[in-house]
Amino acid sequence: MKTDFQFSNLLGTVYGRGNLLFAPDGTCLLSPVGNRVSVFDLVNNKSYTLPFAHRQNISRLALNPQGNLLLTVDDSGRAILTNLPRRIALYHFSFRGAVTALEFSPSGRHFAAGIGRQIEVWHTPSTPDSQVEGGLEFAPFIRHRVYTGHYDDVQSIQWSRDSRFFLTASKDLTARVWSLNPENGFVPTTLAGHRQGVRAACFSKDQETIYTISKDGALFQWEYMAKPGTESNDVDNEEAPSDENMHWRIAQRHYYMQSNAYVTCAAYHAASNLIVAGFSNGLFTIHELPDFTEIQTLSISQQNIDHVTINKTGEWLAFGASKQGQLLVWEWQSESYILKQQGHYDGMNSITYSPDGQRIITCADDGKIKVWDVNSGFCIVTFTEHTSGVTACEFAKKGNVLFTASLDGSVRAWDLVRYRNFRTFTAPTRLGFSSLAIDPAGEVVCAGSLESDSIHIWSVQTGQLLDRLAGHEGPISSLAFAPDGGILISGSWDNTVRLWSIFARTQTSEPLQVQANVVALAVRPDNKQIAVSTLDGQLAFWSVADAEQTGIVDGRRDVSGGRKISDRRTAANVAGTKSFTTIRYSADGTCILAGGNSKYICLYECTSGMLVKKFTVSTNVALDGIQEFLNSKLLTEGGPVGQIDQEGEKSDLEDRIDRTLPGASRGDASVRRTRPEIRVPAVAFAPTGRHFCAATTEGLLIYGLDSGVTFDPFDLDETVTPKSTLHALKQSGYLRALVMSFRLNTPALIRHIFEAIPTSSISLTVRDLPIVYLSPLLRFVAIQAEQNRHLEFCLLWIKAIFEYHGRTLKDRKGEFASELRGIMKVLGSVEREVRRLSEQNEYSVKFLLGQKRRDGNGAEGSVIEKSAVGGAEIEMDDVEGSEDGGGDGEWMGVE
Repeated sequence: MKTDFQFSNLLGTVYGRGNLLFAPDGTCLLSPVGNRVSVFDLVNNKSYTLPFAHRQNISRLALNPQGNLLLTVDDSGRAILTNLPRRIALYHFSFRGAVTALEFSPSGRHFAAGIGRQIEVWHTPSTPDSQVEGGLEFAPFIRHRVYTGHYDDVQSIQWSRDSRFFLTASKDLTARVWSLNPENGFVPTTLAGHRQGVRAACFSKDQETIYTISKDGALFQWEYMAKPGTESNDVDNEEAPSDENMHWRIAQRHYYMQSNAYVTCAAYHAASNLIVAGFSNGLFTIHELPDFTEIQTLSISQQNIDHVTINKTGEWLAFGASKQGQLLVWEWQSESYILKQQGHYDGMNSITYSPDGQRIITCADDGKIKVWDVNSGFCIVTFTEHTSGVTACEFAKKGNVLFTASLDGSVRAWDLVRYRNFRTFTAPTRLGFSSLAIDPAGEVVCAGSLESDSIHIWSVQTGQLLDRLAGHEGPISSLAFAPDGGILISGSWDNTVRLWSIFARTQTSEPLQVQANVVALAVRPDNKQIAVSTLDGQLAFWSVADAEQTGIVDGRRDVSGGRKISDRRTAANVAGTKSFTTIRYSADGTCILAGGNSKYICLYECTSGMLVKKFTVSTNVALDGIQEFLNSKLLTEGGPVGQIDQEGEKSDLEDRIDRTLPGASRGDASVRRTRPEIRVPAVAFAPTGRHFCAATTEGLLIYGLDSGVTFDPFDLDETVTPKSTLHALKQSGYLRALVMSFRLNTPALIRHIFEAIPTSSISLTVRDLPIVYLSPLLRFVAIQAEQNRHLEFCLLWIKAIFEYHGRTLKDRKGEFASELRGIMKVLGSVEREVRRLSEQNEYSVKFLLGQKRRDGNGAEGSVIEKSAVGGAEIEMDDVEGSEDGGGDGEWMGVE
C-alpha cells in the first residue's frame, strides 16, 4: 500500500474570520479558513485550499491587480507572500504588529497596511513574471513610508484610481486622506463629524466625492468645495478658486434606520454607485448613491455579517458570517444565490465515505448532517431533522442509504437519492445513542449508548425493535459488523470486546478481555482480525477465528503531542493521558489509521506494528494542544497569558460582554472566547484507498495520493515554440503537436493543429492523449463544435474522447463536470438545429419527389432517380432551391 499521502483539501469549514476577496476576473472567491485560505471557483463549481498554513488564524487578505500575488497576514502580523496561480509561498515576513487593514494600489506597485493606528506603505516585491528595471529579480519587502495621525485602529484603506492618494477610516471617528508621495499644495486632510467609529471610507468614480459610513449607520457625502467666505471673492475675480481656498465638506447626510442594530461592514462599487452595508442582526442593504435610493434589503443570517465585498463588475456580493460559518455569494440583479455554504458550527463527531467514494458525510454536535462532494468540495445537502447532537453515521454497503445515531434518542435512515428521512428507529426508553453498526446486507441496524449496557437491534424493513442484547456490564462505546455480516463486535467500558452471532439460532457472545476501557474498534476487511483501542493508549490486535491476541502497539507516545495552556509540563511528559479515540483499516487491510485528542494522525503497519507515517493535523497555535514546549515567558502570577481575559478592556461594549460558558472545550471556534482544543474525533479511508479524511477542530481535512500536480515534461521543455509545434505537425506527429499547442495555450495555433489532424488519425491521437490534457481538449472541442463549420469533424473528436476516456470521465465526473456540461450543451444544440432544419426542408423534399421531367426520348422520369435512403445520389441539376423549404431556402440533402 502506498503511504505517501499529502494534504489535498479542507472541507467542512468555508469561512473563519477576516476579509473576503474576489479575483480580478470575478470568477474566484478567496476565503480565510482558520490558518489557511480556501479558493472557491464560482464558474467551474470547484474549491481548493492553498497548501501553505500560518501559525495563527488569518486576519487579512490582499491580492494585487494582476491576480498573481496573494498577501496573507495572521493575527500576530506575520505575512506570507504567495504566487496564487502556482500555489507557491514566495516569502515570509513580519509586520511586528496586528494588521487591521490591507490593500494593494491599483498600479500594483505599492500596498498599504494598517498596523494599529499607523499606516505603512510598502513596495510590492517583484516576481519572475514582472518586468523590472535591471532584469528579473525578487526583492524582499521594502518600506516606502509610515503615516501617523489616527488615534485608534485603522479599519479600512482605499486607494484612489491613479494610486496617488489613499483614504483611511479609523475607530477614532475620523477618516483621513493621504498622498503616496509629497504633492504640491496638498495637506493631509481629516474628515471628522461622525459620532461613532468609521467602518469604511471610499472615493467615487470621478474622485470628486468621498463617502464615509460609521458604525451607527450614518453615511456622509463629502465634496471638494470652496471654503466659506471665499465664494464671493471667487465670483468677483471670475477665476477658479485655488487649492488653498478649497476643502472637503459634508454635502449630504444619510442614515440607515436600523433599530437595535449597527453597521458591521460596508463596501462601495464606484462604477455603478452602489453601496452595500451589513448589520449586526444579519441584514444587508443595497443603496444607489448619491440619492441614497434603496434597491434591496435582505436578511441572510441571524448573527453578525463580518465582511462584504463586491466583484469587479458589481454583479456579485460576497458575505461572510463567522459565528455560524456562513459564506454567501448573492447576485443582486437576479436576486439569486451563486454560492450558499455553511460549515458545522459545533465539533464534528463522525465521518464516513459513500460506497462510490464520491461523497463524505459529516455529523456534528449542532444536530446537522452534511453531505460533501469530494471533487467540488461543496456541501450538496444538509439534514436537520435530528434535535440533538449526531454522534455516529454509517452507510449501508449497497444502495444510497445512510444511517445516523443521535443523542435525541433516535436512529434515522436517509435516502440519498431523494434526500429524505424514510425511517426512524427509537428505543422503549429515552437513550442517547453514541455508536452505530449496519448489517452488510442492510437488513438490521444496531446502536449502543453510553447510558446503557444493552445493544438495540431494529429491522430496517419494518422499523420494529427486534432485540436488546445484554451481556456488557458497562456503557457501549463502539459497534461494528464483520464485513461478511456474520458477527457483531461490540466494545464497552467494562474492559471487554464481545462477538455476537445475532443471526444464529441461539444468540451467543464471546468476550475478549482487554486491559482498559475500550474506546474504539475496527474490523479488517477480510474478517480475520479486530483492532481495539483502549483508554491506556494501547492498540491490540485480535484474531477472530482463534479469539487470541496477536499483537499490541503502545501508541501513547505517538498520539501525544502538544500541551495545553494550563499544563505545567511539556508535551513529552503528558504522554500517559492520551489515547486513540478513532481507528480505521485501509481498504487492503495492511495498515490502520488512528487519531485522537491530539494534533497527530498515525498510520501503522498491522503485521509488524510499525509506525509508517505521522501526519500533523495543524500548526495553528491559536488552538490549544499545538505547542510542544513550556514557555516561561507566557507565565504570569495570574496564570498563563492565554487564560487571562483581556476582552473587558476593549472599547466596544459588545466586545466586552462574555456570553459563553467558561471552560468549554468543544464548539465553534469563532464564538468561544476560550481556545478550542485540537482533536481528531474521526478518520475514514476512501473505498479506493487513495484518499483518507479526518474530522478535526478546524474542519474536514482530506489527504490523498493524487494531490500533487501531475508531472508534465513539456512544462520544462524550452523547445516548445510555435515553430517546433508546426514542425511536429509537418512530421505527422499529431499527438505531440496537439500537446505542445495546449502548452503554449495560443488559440489560433491550437485551432490550426486541431483542423490539420486528418480524420483517420483522430482515434489514435485521442487514445494516447495524457489525462492532464483531457480537460482543455474537451473545452476546446465544445467551443469548436459550437462555432466551427466542420460539425462532423468535431463530432468525430467527441465520439473518440468518449470511446477511449469514458471510464475516466465517469469516475472523475466531478472534476470534469464543467467540461461535460459544455459538451452536452453543444450536442443538445446540434440536435435541435438538425431537427429544425429537417422540419423546414420537409416540404422541399416532398416537392422534389413529386416533380417529373422528360428525358431525351420524351419519356417522363422522376427527378430523384434512386432513393436517397438507399444511399444513391440525388440529382438536383435543374433545382436550385424551393420556396416551400422555409427558412433561408437552402437544400439540406445528401451530396
